[in-house]
Amino acid sequence: MRSPEPGTSPTVPACEAPPSGASHHHTTLTMTSSKRSPAVTQRFLVVFDFDETIINESSDDAVVRALPSQRLPDWLKNSYREGHYNEHMQRVMVYMAEQGVSEDSIRSAVEKIPPAPGLLNLLEFLQSHQQDFQVVVVSDANMYFIQTWLEHAGVHHLFQKIFTNPASFDAIGQLVLLPFHSHSCSSCPDNMCKQAILLEYVAGQQKERGGAPFHRVFYIGDGANDVCPSLALGPRDTAFPRRDFPMHRLLQAQAPKVQANVVPWVSGEDIVDVLKKVVEER
Repeated sequence: MRSPEPGTSPTVPACEAPPSGASHHHTTLTMTSSKRSPAVTQRFLVVFDFDETIINESSDDAVVRALPSQRLPDWLKNSYREGHYNEHMQRVMVYMAEQGVSEDSIRSAVEKIPPAPGLLNLLEFLQSHQQDFQVVVVSDANMYFIQTWLEHAGVHHLFQKIFTNPASFDAIGQLVLLPFHSHSCSSCPDNMCKQAILLEYVAGQQKERGGAPFHRVFYIGDGANDVCPSLALGPRDTAFPRRDFPMHRLLQAQAPKVQANVVPWVSGEDIVDVLKKVVEER
């Protein structure tokens, strides 16, 4: 995470205030810059969560229904430790393999998950405005679930990048999950801080774009782990929390820390309405 460049204002702190005497600050995601590249056409970045944002339920819950009993035993459910969900899901995948659940069964369970309301209309809008919007996923699900669903829905090509936990089947047919990264944020799960991912990506893109920043960043999510990246958004950016989900309630509770516009959504159409107006502001 970088220090502000000359002429830029720092964003709010990360998940929590830095220790007393700490000198580093984060840059705003939509920094002002005098440099512009004529080749840069995508003015806006759209960041999606996956579970209960692109799809209408947790992919982990959906996959459990591929078990013969369609549920986890209590001893396994009770083994979850706060902040170690990725580790817990690896134990679930081991158990599923032991119960004879095949890759085909897991793939089928993922493909059957319905999209969130209005989500496909939102993706259709983004497809028709690819010159304006760069689209990425930042999710604490896993690469196998996300790629499987996006490919089945015919929308994988819309996403420039997917940031999620690595996952692949091994020689004995078990889906092996790995943590995405390690980080120092005390508010996020041990395997993923979405703010760290977002700040690093935006900084890298600005460098690739010859110093030109995104004009605005739009973050679409639902869960508690979507709050941390939302706190890095600047006043021109927008956080879209799914109405009455944890992200929405937590952003309301932390309102003084939030610089971004906050627009709750029930359907992807709510987001389309906002993005249409943004595109028209030329």
